[in-house]
Amino acid sequence: MSTTELTKDNFDDVVADDGFVLIDFWAGWCGPCRQFEPVYEAAAERHSDLTFAKVDTETEQELAAAFEVQSIPTLTIVRDRIVVFSQPGALPESALEDLIGQARNLDMEEVRQSAAAPEDEPSGQ
Repeated sequence: MSTTELTKDNFDDVVADDGFVLIDFWAGWCGPCRQFEPVYEAAAERHSDLTFAKVDTETEQELAAAFEVQSIPTLTIVRDRIVVFSQPGALPESALEDLIGQARNLDMEEVRQSAAAPEDEPSGQ
């Protein structure tokens, strides 16, 4: 499966429909973005059950701002409309595979409860 171009116009449909979306925020002038692209594309081929999306930060500045992207490439993982991971930097293949495995194994009920809890309360209480 190839990657999906993610825009502010199709964002809600892609994220709502697919449930597990990896998003690569990139730009054509970015060297590390170009280095990460084949790693990301290969992972998309291996994990055809997941949605791999790309956001061109030059044309989708609003979307990049909404995700508070400060540097590129930034990889964000959204599960069930909740951001479960977001970090700048190009990942090697092994790190990306490990990250996908961790995201697959998340207990989303626990994540939802944590996301719903007030931020000013210490966790575990």
